[in-house]
Amino acid sequence: MKQAPKITSVDIYKSYIELKEPFRIAIMEIRSAQSLFIRINTDTGLYGTGEANPTWGITGETQAISLAGASDLAKIILRKHPLDIETRIRELSGFLVHNSTLRSGFDMALYDLLGKVSGLPLYAVLGGGKRSFWTDNTIGISEPDDMATKAVAYKNQGFKAIKVKLGETTDRDIERIRKIRKAIGEKLPIRIDANQGWDYQTAVNVLKALEPMRIEYCEQPIARWDYENMRRIRQNTSIAIMADESLFDHHDAFKLATMGCCDYFNIKLAKAGGIHTALKINAIAEGAGIHCMVGCMMETRLGLTAAAHLVSSRPNICYADLDGHMALKEDPVIGGAEYNAGEINLPDTPGHGADIDGAFLKRCERMTVK
Repeated sequence: MKQAPKITSVDIYKSYIELKEPFRIAIMEIRSAQSLFIRINTDTGLYGTGEANPTWGITGETQAISLAGASDLAKIILRKHPLDIETRIRELSGFLVHNSTLRSGFDMALYDLLGKVSGLPLYAVLGGGKRSFWTDNTIGISEPDDMATKAVAYKNQGFKAIKVKLGETTDRDIERIRKIRKAIGEKLPIRIDANQGWDYQTAVNVLKALEPMRIEYCEQPIARWDYENMRRIRQNTSIAIMADESLFDHHDAFKLATMGCCDYFNIKLAKAGGIHTALKINAIAEGAGIHCMVGCMMETRLGLTAAAHLVSSRPNICYADLDGHMALKEDPVIGGAEYNAGEINLPDTPGHGADIDGAFLKRCERMTVK
């Protein structure tokens, strides 16, 4: 029997990419993508690569926090077998319980390595098939007329759905959607995301006003901890409700499903701690009759490609919001998922099929644990 590989070192790269313009949501504003790239090296010469893109307003992590924890996580897995993902993830999760984004970078690298060792693309490693699918494109909060102009541009680029950030006052949010709907016509679906910006009554008032405007769903209308009022909102509007910040792991998924809080789950690798837990969330959702979406932070195409493999592998995941890289001034990724407007096509190379350009990595601060 062929001997399993062992982890010999872990490279941690500190990345900084500016956004094309500031991106504002109800709870924060983002001006740059500050990822860590994790490379897990083995004694066979094969390596796996992952990306951790911390978003402080959602997961409570910054790049500095993640960088400090990354060396400790690397030491935990050093000289161990990377293909025993179940054990490796338990070790990482047991050490840093709340640092889900950092853990997702290690998780992604382990799954990439598993695919490379097996010679299979990640969707096949996960037991699924290859399918192309579509992502929406997202409009951050700004003046209503500016948001309507962007919506028209996205429609003209060929996107099949537009996602709109809301979460301010009743009148302003209603105005935003009315202007967007008028600008793009009646056919193109609009998805809205309040990012916890409303209270219960504001959420009900806005959603009732928007019911005639073909809203496909509303993400996280109120505070992540307010499960009971999210259930009440769902009961008082015909617009479907999607849990986002309320949903980090499979325990959250079970509670949301049991209480009847939502119609959909938004799974993000950065919230779930990676693919390992994301699969558990989807399994609970499928058992409860809840369909899922896979969303993103401001990752490069490396993180988005890994997420896209998850989408492809599970039919219960019927929506994708994997547009984060479109806001970045630079694309440092070699290979990976190909985008044709909003259509995503996956590579068939082993693992997730994406890597970071060597010239870009030379510009990054690097730390190696061995």
